Amino acid sequence: MLEFINHIFQTFGATVVVPIMIFIVALCLRVSLKTAMMSAFYAGVGLTGFSWIISAFTPIVTKIIKQMVNNTGIHLPIVDIGWQAGSLATFGSTVGLSFFVFGLILELVLFAIGWTKIFMPSNLWNNFGFMVWGTLAYYVTHNFWLSLGLSFFMLLYTLALAETQADRWSNYFGVKNASVCSLHNMEQAVPAIILDPLWNLLGFNKVKMTPETFKAKLGVFGEPTTLGAILGVIIGVLGNLKSLNTLAAWGQILSFAIALSAVMTIFPLVTDVFSKAFAPLAEEIDNKRSKDEVTTEGDAEELAIKDKKRWFLAVDDGVGYGEPATIIAGIILIPIMVLIAFILPGNKTLPVVDLISIPFMIESIVAITRGNILKVICNGVIWFSLGLYASSWLGSVYTGAISHYGVAIPAGIVLITSFNLMARPLNALIFAAWISKNPVWIGLTIIIYLVFVFVLRTRREQIWLYLKKMSEKNAGFNGSTEKII
Repeated sequence: MLEFINHIFQTFGATVVVPIMIFIVALCLRVSLKTAMMSAFYAGVGLTGFSWIISAFTPIVTKIIKQMVNNTGIHLPIVDIGWQAGSLATFGSTVGLSFFVFGLILELVLFAIGWTKIFMPSNLWNNFGFMVWGTLAYYVTHNFWLSLGLSFFMLLYTLALAETQADRWSNYFGVKNASVCSLHNMEQAVPAIILDPLWNLLGFNKVKMTPETFKAKLGVFGEPTTLGAILGVIIGVLGNLKSLNTLAAWGQILSFAIALSAVMTIFPLVTDVFSKAFAPLAEEIDNKRSKDEVTTEGDAEELAIKDKKRWFLAVDDGVGYGEPATIIAGIILIPIMVLIAFILPGNKTLPVVDLISIPFMIESIVAITRGNILKVICNGVIWFSLGLYASSWLGSVYTGAISHYGVAIPAGIVLITSFNLMARPLNALIFAAWISKNPVWIGLTIIIYLVFVFVLRTRREQIWLYLKKMSEKNAGFNGSTEKII
């Protein structure tokens, strides 16, 4: 059975399987057949668009990054070859395939009994994020049940984090009753919440570093398209420092600038198409909620927070990728993280291919800080720097597991990683506790989770109101004016 499911998924891929799931979910929500069908098509078109853009841009940015490495003479032994290898390997492992089937069942049960407010099956594809950790654990411990249990535990705590930030994500990105819920892009909510009082103490909340500010003060130079070109020139120059006196170098620099400008221009358009797959479903959730009369938008927002029956549709991170603050902060973080990788003591990881995934990785931070780009960058620098250590520690395990389950390692590379999947401090700590096979450490992770869930269940309204007030402290910014509607 597991081999058959693997064959089906490998044959049709995410661009077919995900739309089918969206179609089924839409029908279950009693959406009209026409709307359900169009939601499915938009999901497929959006995923295809993302795939085309990333596939075309990844070789370009990878080449520039490698040239930057060569210019510095610094060679790090663990090379990021992208998350795709990890996702493919999980479907080749028994633990991964087992979770793909039984994890879906658990997601349905957890939602049905009210354990979580997040409907995860609508984001089926991103289950590979849970599968990869179970696959790594099985490679290390050879204990099937412990490894499968780790994947299930990762699902449970991710659902809790997703619910914690769901109201902020939904409000900021403008998709009612929806939230991202992928393991590899969810833990960033932790530093975003914990570090925010520190940033406010330093006055970062008063710094109007937002897309609107860029446009107001820089005019045409503040547009994402223009910013993409400017950042492209800067990164291109860093990649050609030793050959700036040649025509070929400037040809590459300007070509990269146009390519990055195109990404920052086209991605929001594709994102808009992709969001149309989820908007009707999220609206249907809203229609099924109580119709309390409200007088202002503020009242409506607080009533939504107080609504105990409110639940959220899990959507793909691609829905928020093209939002201005998200993509601008993400692109700025690319050269910063490469520089940090060079100078960070003890780091062995070179982020390359997954650098283009940074906008995916910061969505929760953007939502919680209400698009304050300075805060997003500072949170990203701290958390992803810790992530480099996690990735360095996991390099040999990840390489062994990926090659064991049938994914070829590029020639000339000794150790591989995925910056998006493995540069995860919190996930790495949980992984370390579980593969230790020590009941005390495993039990501690479970106890912390249960306490967290208890607090979330009994204080959810207060938590959401606190995060709302926290986000409103960011002066001069009332949310992105280019939300995805």
